[in-house]
Amino acid sequence: MGEPLGDDDRAPVTEIPAGDRRLLMRPHGCFACGELNVSGLRLQLHADAGICWAEPTLDERFIGWEGIAHGGIVCAILDEVMAWALVDEDCWGLTARMSVDFRRPVPVGIRLRAEGRVAERRRRVVHTEGRLLDALTGAVLATSAAIYVDAPAERKAELKRRYAFRVAPAGVTGSRSAPWPWPRQTEREAAT
Repeated sequence: MGEPLGDDDRAPVTEIPAGDRRLLMRPHGCFACGELNVSGLRLQLHADAGICWAEPTLDERFIGWEGIAHGGIVCAILDEVMAWALVDEDCWGLTARMSVDFRRPVPVGIRLRAEGRVAERRRRVVHTEGRLLDALTGAVLATSAAIYVDAPAERKAELKRRYAFRVAPAGVTGSRSAPWPWPRQTEREAAT
């Protein structure tokens, strides 16, 4: 699992590869990314330079209609990758608003690619964009946009302590490349 956190050298660690570093924290019960939530998605996240991605394969317990992922599950996946894209901004954001466009049914049992990125930041408010793809064909299954509000400094410090969050060098194993060729500038910014 990785390096120990805190005073107990045997304590388990959750790692998120993040370019030339790793994000380390205690395992937790988050529905989307928590290792301790046996009913959850247990997304294996990767983050780098304002983006985050995961490549889950959903099983039958996440269906809405037979063979199709429940829309709430699709929303949870997109919310998670967009929220973790905030890490480079040192933002522990809370979802203020989120919209999702369901482009095609999301089948269970296939490898998906969920991607989130920071589109714009204004003080404590961060705008993000996300998309869910069929990892094999690249077909866009859903797109999303969200607004996150950064937690106040005191709350952020408390959360970092609670989860023993820290950033460490990536080590000798290297890192995965960033998936998203989108420019950092949004269409809204380009128009002004």
